[in-house]
Amino acid sequence: MAPPKPSLEMLRALTDENVLRALMSEARLTRAEIAARTGISKPTISDSVHRLSEAGFVVDTGRRTTGRGRVGSYYALAPGLGTALVAGITQHRVGVEAVDALGRVQGREEAKLGPGAGPEAAADALAAVTGRLAERLTGGLRTAVISAADPVERTTGRLVRLPDAPFLIGDLDPPAVLAGYVTGPVLVDNDVNWAARAEHAEGRARGIDDFVYLHLGEGLGGAVVSDGTVRRGHRGLAGEIAHLRTTGPGDAAMPLTEVLSALGLREAGSTAVDVSALRARLADSAETRTVLARAIGAVLAAAVALLDPRMIVIGGAWGPDLIPEIDAHFARDPRPVPVTAATLTDPEATGARNRAVEELRSLVVRSAHPSLTP
Repeated sequence: MAPPKPSLEMLRALTDENVLRALMSEARLTRAEIAARTGISKPTISDSVHRLSEAGFVVDTGRRTTGRGRVGSYYALAPGLGTALVAGITQHRVGVEAVDALGRVQGREEAKLGPGAGPEAAADALAAVTGRLAERLTGGLRTAVISAADPVERTTGRLVRLPDAPFLIGDLDPPAVLAGYVTGPVLVDNDVNWAARAEHAEGRARGIDDFVYLHLGEGLGGAVVSDGTVRRGHRGLAGEIAHLRTTGPGDAAMPLTEVLSALGLREAGSTAVDVSALRARLADSAETRTVLARAIGAVLAAAVALLDPRMIVIGGAWGPDLIPEIDAHFARDPRPVPVTAATLTDPEATGARNRAVEELRSLVVRSAHPSLTP
């Protein structure tokens, strides 16, 4: 029996999606250019552009082609299709930006956080900056992607307070805070996972589908990428390496976070790493470099034994400084893998922004034919 033929409505929806996605990759295109990019006939593209224009998804920009030949009209996505919120929550600040379906930033807001601000202050700051931003936007906030410098509960999007967590933002509930501002889904993950996604998409691990990303900065974190996907674990806490037991000063067994404490490299009154002091010590003390390389090497050995990655990528404020020693120590392991430095300047923001644009584009496409949305 021959498979059933797709309905006319389905074929129109597929064509409209191709047109919309072409216009999401270029600010303006003619119908002939859309046809060339999609491989769909010019008459079919013309019908789709007319349909989408009447529905308010596409507009004639008023600009025309020049030169010889038939004059063509340039089309673009209509204004007012909405934006996506991208938010970064750290121990120092809450920053938000709105991006449109072409990935263009439409506005930014920021609020500072004091030391040990806690979830209530962080919630107030997130609501305030989002509210200020929303007032300036056309079409509203249709989705949000949040990057948080804390562990994140996988099923709820709430931040999780773990023992000795340095930033004390735990228990914040970003989806609840943003419910009055964002009409669609709110996606929350920790900053290290977003950084790993960015490095996979356009950084050092581009084309590498199995790797471990290690963040060594004020906080300690890891991300596991397997088959091209960040693996979050049952609760969403995969990659939380701070309490993994390793070897510290004097060959004592202790959690990784305690190695920094034993070396006197925490900020006063906090479990956060004192990055300035640590980098100064690394410049002066071969012993400190050796102790840290051995401690981190043991963490990586455990990751390799369990996950079999093709590569280790190290980022953060001080992690790349230690790569020669880490690599030398790790090379003596029975199963060494290449250790390399992350390349992106702001990978967590890049990863979150990329996902926000992707989510917004999907929402726009689905809204063009809501009856066909699963």
